[in-house]
Amino acid sequence: MTDQDTSRTAASSESGAISPRQRAIEAYETARERTADTLGEAPFIALAGGLAAGALIAALLPRTETETRLVRPTARRVKESAQAAFEAARDTGTQRLDELGISRQKGEETIRNLLDGLTDAARASANAAADAVRKQG
Repeated sequence: MTDQDTSRTAASSESGAISPRQRAIEAYETARERTADTLGEAPFIALAGGLAAGALIAALLPRTETETRLVRPTARRVKESAQAAFEAARDTGTQRLDELGISRQKGEETIRNLLDGLTDAARASANAAADAVRKQG
């Protein structure tokens, strides 16, 4: 708040309660100052927020026939490129795992053995704790 706002608030406080109009004006000014400070400190966040809001609005608006006709070829190429990239990554990953001797069956077996080991360790710990309590009692 500015010095003028502070003096108005102090004067209003001295004469009694602040009027709803004055409170609304002060709230507006405070919000405006905070927004200006935030935009000054983080302009990229404001830009990202604006882009996100624009994308949301664009997604909510219906497409025109012209838009659909113009976007369809590009959308098809992007979809085909993404599909090709996915398949290449999947095939390369599968090939590399095969080279390392890692398969789904071996992975499931390893996880099962790990869980069995954890269960055994928990059981042994519980038994040891119970034995210690019995010896104390």
